[in-house]
Amino acid sequence: MAETILQVENLTMHYITRAGAVSAVDDVSFTLAEGESLGLVGESGCGKTSVANSLLKLLADNARITGGRILFKGVDFVPLNEAQMRPYRWRNIAMVFQAAMNSLNPVYRVGDQIIEALETHLSPYSFDQARQRVAELFTMVGLDPRLMDQYPHEYSGGMRQRAVIAMALACNPDIIIADEPTTALDVIVQDTLLRQLQTLQARIGMSMIYISHDIAVIAEVSDRIGVMYAGKLVELASAEDIFHQPLHPYTIALMSAFPSVTGPRRALQTLPGEPPDLLHPPDGCRFHPRCPFASNQCREQTPLFQDRGGGHAVACWHPQETRI
Repeated sequence: MAETILQVENLTMHYITRAGAVSAVDDVSFTLAEGESLGLVGESGCGKTSVANSLLKLLADNARITGGRILFKGVDFVPLNEAQMRPYRWRNIAMVFQAAMNSLNPVYRVGDQIIEALETHLSPYSFDQARQRVAELFTMVGLDPRLMDQYPHEYSGGMRQRAVIAMALACNPDIIIADEPTTALDVIVQDTLLRQLQTLQARIGMSMIYISHDIAVIAEVSDRIGVMYAGKLVELASAEDIFHQPLHPYTIALMSAFPSVTGPRRALQTLPGEPPDLLHPPDGCRFHPRCPFASNQCREQTPLFQDRGGGHAVACWHPQETRI
């Protein structure tokens, strides 16, 4: 068994607004082992990116972690201040942000931006050594090293995303968090990038956290998948179990919303209603207003996140045994 490198326990994070506290992440717990890939999936606004930003403590001014622990190799990040967190970023945990163009400074050459990260986090690092390292990184992610002296606007979308991945890999981190790494890219480039990430992960032995609203994309690259809804983790299991035997009604709805390439033709099912207002989340299970199996217990009591066997955990009073 691989050693656990990251342990998140009962993480709770709120955004403080004039209207009140938005419960963006509520009592989320999971672990990540060395060399493992974990996918987080759910609708837009369910808290996936808020979890990622909390792990690195890259929080907005109005965001507050109000409970829980984030243990990286035994060190709890929650009580650390900005100066104490800085050494862990990039060197231990790096992030591939959602919008590649916004992650790169448009007036600096791409190679210089990666060199800046190297000199900041791996000092002392000579300029020649840094350029050699950038050349290695570009080759690793499938970019011509001669492109390092170009500006971001001279890259295509796929090239920019590769450059951002190269920047995340610069300091050989233990964990990379990839937040929607293939958003706005065509399906061919998406597939190429995801396969490249898998190859890099296997070669380097790093752990990965993938974030996406597309469960099919997540399933290609993840060992385990966590399904989030309205700030809560509602199901966590191996990718195979999530696809073939989901237990939570929300996961079942997600799996029923896209067609099978190889299976029989069937009508796609939609999920009625909308996610709840996280300023005033409903009592009990947050999914109950949209759930066809909801009972009075669901409306009144918050379900416990429990292992139902074989590492398959779900937060539901009436888990549905089904095969998609």
